[in-house]
Amino acid sequence: MSERPRALGATLLLCLGASQAAVLVLTPVLVDVAGDLNVSTALAGQLRTVSGLAAGATALLAGLVASRVGLRDLITLGLALVALGSGLSAVAPDIEVLAFAQVAIGVGIRLSYSATVAAVAEWAHPDYRSRVLALALLGPPLAWVVGMPLCGVLGNVNWRLAWIGFPFVAALAALAALLRRPASPPAAAAANLHAVFTAPGVLRWSTGELLAFSGWAGSLVFVGALFVESYDLSVAETGLVLGVGALVYVPGNLLFRRWVDDHDRGLLVTLPLAAAGTVAVLGAYRPSVWFSLVVFSLLCFIAGGRTLAGSARGLDLAPELRLGVTGVRAAAIQLGYFVGASVGGVALAEGGYTALGLAFAALFLGAAIPHLVRGRAPALEPS
Repeated sequence: MSERPRALGATLLLCLGASQAAVLVLTPVLVDVAGDLNVSTALAGQLRTVSGLAAGATALLAGLVASRVGLRDLITLGLALVALGSGLSAVAPDIEVLAFAQVAIGVGIRLSYSATVAAVAEWAHPDYRSRVLALALLGPPLAWVVGMPLCGVLGNVNWRLAWIGFPFVAALAALAALLRRPASPPAAAAANLHAVFTAPGVLRWSTGELLAFSGWAGSLVFVGALFVESYDLSVAETGLVLGVGALVYVPGNLLFRRWVDDHDRGLLVTLPLAAAGTVAVLGAYRPSVWFSLVVFSLLCFIAGGRTLAGSARGLDLAPELRLGVTGVRAAAIQLGYFVGASVGGVALAEGGYTALGLAFAALFLGAAIPHLVRGRAPALEPS
């Protein structure tokens, strides 16, 4: 099935953006949530862990339903769960109900994310698949750029409005666009984990994705603290810095699109190496806020290209198991936050931001290693 690349890419962008919207909404309103529900901020912060665990487990198991449910219906289910969980979060009377809502959100996020990325390969003509992928992958960074200030404004009135005003509305908008498409048939085979990981190249590729996302997610977790503690910035100023970095992610994604079809493996070696050097400088050398902003923006630019190359590489592996492969990648993203935060926390405690930068550099270096050795060629999609 194929259609105009811009229309298809825009629909899939909305789907990925809605998933990201449900992830980020807690960040600016966490303290208000804790106060209103009479729990500690630390306990409220575990809501992200709840949704993360649900998302990770769902991502790994998503391929099992590939032979029973078509991609459009699977994305629809995921977005519906995001909308349901967001609506329930807005009216939750206590922390227990809010935690239950996060389970629904976590499942919805990973169903919609995994199936949306898989849909790029299934729905886009091979001649413009990379264009559709690049456009779709702009959904998460654009959601960050738009959603952070929007949730801040709405949350300043009431944190419950943030859930309705962004992820709930975003999920409904994505559903409206998605349901204009015809239903798609189920995959020819169920993608169980054994079949996915034994497919040629998948284990090496997924290892690289896990290490790369650990370095990138860890950087995002601690970069705000780096700016605050190094330059005594306010919360608002730090938010502006992070927003600028997210904007630079977008041209990185678009620029590398022209090379990803023919040079995805080369990009998966060179870009993590470039990210390793950049994040090491970010941690070790901080002469001014402007210098650190430029270095962080460069890291975002590189990450935009590397994420696109990793996605494109995964879509070419085991075409008959695409939903399982994209599910593994979605799980790698989720686990990357855990690994990155854990490694970064230890490094920061032991050696400050210099050690933090070197630790993330090591993760990025590790991400390049699986792609240095050429393995068996992935199976080609039948014409």
